[in-house]
Amino acid sequence: MNNTKKNIAFSLLFWAFYFLYEWVGNASVDSEYKRYFINAIVIVPITFFATWLTIHVLIERYYFTGKRTAFWLLFGGSAVVLTLIRRAFNYYYTYPLYYPQGQVTMPYLFPPKLLIEAVSMYLIVALYAMFYFLRAWYEQQRATQQLLKDKAEAQLELLKSQVQPHFIFNTLNNIYSYAMQNNQQTAELIYRLSALLSYMLYDSRQTTIALSKELEYINNYIELEKIRYGKRLDVSFNIFDPVDHFKIPPLLLLPLVENSFKHGVSSNLKDCWIRMDISLKDEWLSVKIENSYEERDYAHNGHKNGIGLENVKKRLEILYQGKHEFRCIQEGDSFLTILKLKKPAHESTMHDH
Repeated sequence: MNNTKKNIAFSLLFWAFYFLYEWVGNASVDSEYKRYFINAIVIVPITFFATWLTIHVLIERYYFTGKRTAFWLLFGGSAVVLTLIRRAFNYYYTYPLYYPQGQVTMPYLFPPKLLIEAVSMYLIVALYAMFYFLRAWYEQQRATQQLLKDKAEAQLELLKSQVQPHFIFNTLNNIYSYAMQNNQQTAELIYRLSALLSYMLYDSRQTTIALSKELEYINNYIELEKIRYGKRLDVSFNIFDPVDHFKIPPLLLLPLVENSFKHGVSSNLKDCWIRMDISLKDEWLSVKIENSYEERDYAHNGHKNGIGLENVKKRLEILYQGKHEFRCIQEGDSFLTILKLKKPAHESTMHDH
C-alpha cells in the first residue's frame, strides 16, 4: 500500500470516528439521536473543510514555503469565516428547536460563544494535524533510514570490488610467470585460484560467513604466496580458540594479510616472515598480523596510506560502529596490525549489505 492509499485510509478512519463522536457520543447522554445526527452532518463537513484548508493549503503551500505573513492572514480570515458559519448553524437552527431562550439571552455575535465554536473546531483540526504530521515524520524517517542503508550497501559493494580485482590481478601475474617457466606448480596455483574465485563469487555475496570459512580462504591465499616466495618466507598461522560460531563479513581480513605480503615481503630480498594469531575471548575476536619490516619498503610503497588498510577502516566504520578496534604499530623491524571485533548480540544487528 503506497502513501496515498495510506493517507486516504487514515482520513476515512479519523473522520468516521469523529462523526460517530458528534452523533452517537453526544446523543447517548439524552438519547436525542436525530438531533445530533443532523448536527454531525453539518458540523463534521465544516470541520473537515477547516482541516483540509489549514493543513493541505495554508500550512503546506504557504507556511512550509516561507510565506508566513500570507499564512497568518489567510488562516485568521478562514478561521473567522468558518467559526461564523458554525455559529450560524447553531444560532439559527439548533437554538429555535432545542434552546429558544438562547436567541433571547445571547446575540449571534456573542464573543464567548464564538470562542467556544472556534476552539471546538480547531481542536479537531489540531488533533488531525498532529496525527498527520507524525505519520509524515515517521515515513520521512523510514525513507531516510532506507537511503542510509542503500548508501551503506553501495559503499560496501564498492569496497569489496576494490579488493577482488586487485587480488585477482596479482594472482594471475603469478600464474602467468609460472606458466612461462613451464613450472609444474602452475596446476596447483590454478586449483587454488579456482577455490578463491568460488569464494569471491558465491560466499562473498552473503552478509556474514563463518570465520573458519574466511580463514580457509586466507590459507589458500597464503599457500599461493608461499609457492611464489619459496623458502625465504616463513609464515606462522595460529588459531588459539574455537571460532566456528563466530561470523564476520566476507573479505574483511584478506586486505590485512595481503598488506603484509605487499609491503613486508614483496620487496624484501632476504628472509622475511609473517605471523597471524587468532583468538576469541568474552565475545571479542582478536586478529593480530605481524610481518617483517624494512623502512625503505614502507616509505616507497606508502604503507600507512595503502588502499588495503583504508578499505578495512571504511568497512569497519560501516559494519561495526563503536564495536571494533583497529591499530597499526611499527616497532623496529616489524609491523603489527591489530583488529578486534565484538560479536553482535544478534547477527542481524550488523548492517546488511
